[in-house]
Amino acid sequence: MYQASENRYESMRYCASGNSGLKLPLVSLGLWHNFGDGADYENIKAMCFTAFDKGITHFDLANNYGPPYGSAERNFGKVLQEELGRYRDELLISTKAGFDMWPGPYGDWGSRKYLLSSLDQSLKRMGLEYVDIFYHHRMDPNTPLEETMGALDQAVRSGKALYVGLSNYDGPTLERATAILNDLKTPFIICQNQYSIFERTVENNGLKDTAKRLQKGIIAFSPLCHGLLTDRYLNGVPEDSRVGKNERYRYLLSAETMDRIHKLNALAAERGQSLAQMALSWVLRDGIVTSVLIGASRPAQILDNLGVLNHSTFTDEELTLIDKICGIQ
Repeated sequence: MYQASENRYESMRYCASGNSGLKLPLVSLGLWHNFGDGADYENIKAMCFTAFDKGITHFDLANNYGPPYGSAERNFGKVLQEELGRYRDELLISTKAGFDMWPGPYGDWGSRKYLLSSLDQSLKRMGLEYVDIFYHHRMDPNTPLEETMGALDQAVRSGKALYVGLSNYDGPTLERATAILNDLKTPFIICQNQYSIFERTVENNGLKDTAKRLQKGIIAFSPLCHGLLTDRYLNGVPEDSRVGKNERYRYLLSAETMDRIHKLNALAAERGQSLAQMALSWVLRDGIVTSVLIGASRPAQILDNLGVLNHSTFTDEELTLIDKICGIQ
């Protein structure tokens, strides 16, 4: 039977999500990849246990994580039922709905029907009475925003979620959604968006500035840009890597990108960090992002990423150099 480390809270840092009372660990664990039915269950458990032993209290899921859809929630639910669930009050568990999940007109996007049905399914798969955060996973251009936000509000009022979040929103839509949720007095506290040295959409679509102004937290997914901002591809493309196994990621590894990766790796070495540690530090550099959401395929990757806790500041010269390497003037 798993027994959590008695020292699990000694090194992790926790930051309030916006102006809420909920604190997130600086590093959170995402179950997007490597937690589906094709993954080794013992390795899934080892990653969950390693994370929690190091103070990573936040485990992030979605209804369609796998593959197949739903399997990441089901496997995580098994870990909870067998061993980790005894620490439920120390865990922060989130899930989402908004992308394609089941056939027909009610299994996608942002209708009240879909969101509340999906949340019920997610709770059943994980064996939970509630999740700590329930997100709408993407903006829906065809459903009134009031309906989608009303469904999130109902999730909280029904006791099936403690807080709500928005994922993959832009600044203007975040502003409108916040006004609706404020009127409903819904505990909306966090935005989840992709953000990395290579992916800066949140800086250009108003999301980052708007979240700061409205005092909402941000949790950044893919902060390592699908593994590009690690040492994984410095010497070619491993067959067992995400890019090696999935053709749709091949376009990422252009000659120009590889040159940038090598230059960033050299800078990281000068800072005394791995490339992954520096990439995570960069996302957290200005205090606007509450937590970085890492993925992992083995426990050692989690431990390496935790090096970000020791060195998250940059000089102006380093930040300018990173922008120059990335072609941003």
